Amino acid sequence: MKFSTKRLCRAGIIAALYVVLTFVVFPIASGAIQFRPSEALTLLPLFFPESIPALFIGCILANWITGCTIADIFLGSLITLISCFCTYLIGKYIKNDWLKIILGGLFPVILNALFLPLIWLIYTELEYVYYLQVLFLLASQSIAIYGLGTILYFSLKKLVARYPRLFE
Repeated sequence: MKFSTKRLCRAGIIAALYVVLTFVVFPIASGAIQFRPSEALTLLPLFFPESIPALFIGCILANWITGCTIADIFLGSLITLISCFCTYLIGKYIKNDWLKIILGGLFPVILNALFLPLIWLIYTELEYVYYLQVLFLLASQSIAIYGLGTILYFSLKKLVARYPRLFE
């Protein structure tokens, strides 16, 4: 990836957007039952490689601001980093838009749903709660990524096509 001021600025904006979109729904943005519209941004690696570290930093900041535990701040953000990198790889090798969205979205949906409750299990030690949290996160992540993220993807695709120099 070629470094440029434009990409650095875009990364900063993406990180800030993640934090703001998380904070807007603060009461339900963290905890065992959560919904983050900011997770729609995890499809951005399909377009911009600089969004990978940006979303990682944005997630760290959002988790810290919303009062998450230290484990959640770092391990939860690490899950975001890994899922965004996998989403980026999908975007690099898959050309069909719908397939990109479906496959690219699987990583943030599944990795968050399976591993975030493991982090929380450290603190609750209630194993049955793990399965409920997995189901809830599967649903909430799917809504954010496949619902909001699909709208974001196609809107951004139109912008990139119309103003290619802006998105170099």
